[in-house]
Amino acid sequence: MRAVTAIFETLQVSHPRPGVTQITMARPGVFNAFDETMIGELDAAFTQAARDDSVRVIVLAGQGKHFSAGADLKWMQRSSTASLEWNVADARRFAAMLARIQSCPKPTLARIQGSALGGGVGLCCACDLAIAADDAAFSVSEARFGILPAVISPYLVAAVGKRWAQFLALTATRVSAAQALSMGMVHELATLEQLDTAVDTRVTELLAAAPGAQREIKQLFSQLTLGTMDPATIELTAQTISRVRATDEARAGFTAFFEKRPAPWVSPS
Repeated sequence: MRAVTAIFETLQVSHPRPGVTQITMARPGVFNAFDETMIGELDAAFTQAARDDSVRVIVLAGQGKHFSAGADLKWMQRSSTASLEWNVADARRFAAMLARIQSCPKPTLARIQGSALGGGVGLCCACDLAIAADDAAFSVSEARFGILPAVISPYLVAAVGKRWAQFLALTATRVSAAQALSMGMVHELATLEQLDTAVDTRVTELLAAAPGAQREIKQLFSQLTLGTMDPATIELTAQTISRVRATDEARAGFTAFFEKRPAPWVSPS
């Protein structure tokens, strides 16, 4: 089903090539800081793209010089004077948005330039792939404002491990793109001039893989625990591959390989 693209106040949604939706945060005047409105619109945009059968890959980007400065400080200031009930509901909406991105059945890729701060780091870590400009900078900055990176913490820990995540959260230090790469926060660096080319290269690779297989990969990996190889995990992996390799998609993929032709999900170049 091809979804009708909604009109957003804080986002721009584009389709740079067949099979690709780019969701661009469009508040460059505040470095794409997010508030209640952008959180709701990010949730809606990822929901829409996930339901659109024509979309294979989703790119998350930021307009202007910076990817995202994280939470809008005016929003945070409002929350500091609101009731506990309001704060719980508000935080749940933020948590649900990040979970929507992380659990999207389609591959997601963060394109990062400039700064990614606080919740901007959370957006980076919630995506499957992250490619950054080599002069980008990252900071889990919440502690400097007397709060903590609670909602983004599961995604940060999953990306860089508990020890690095705690270091980043406790110190709120700013790290370079090279440091972010070394700790696993991002997967690849490119010059700012070559950033779009690097993103497009990975998108091409994602489009060449089978969409059903990618959904299965994301679902399986979400159930795995680092270092765990117990009987339940062994059985889960055996059941998954035995089911998937008998699908029409798998049969079509093997047939295409042996017949030396593109698989049916690969668009003609």
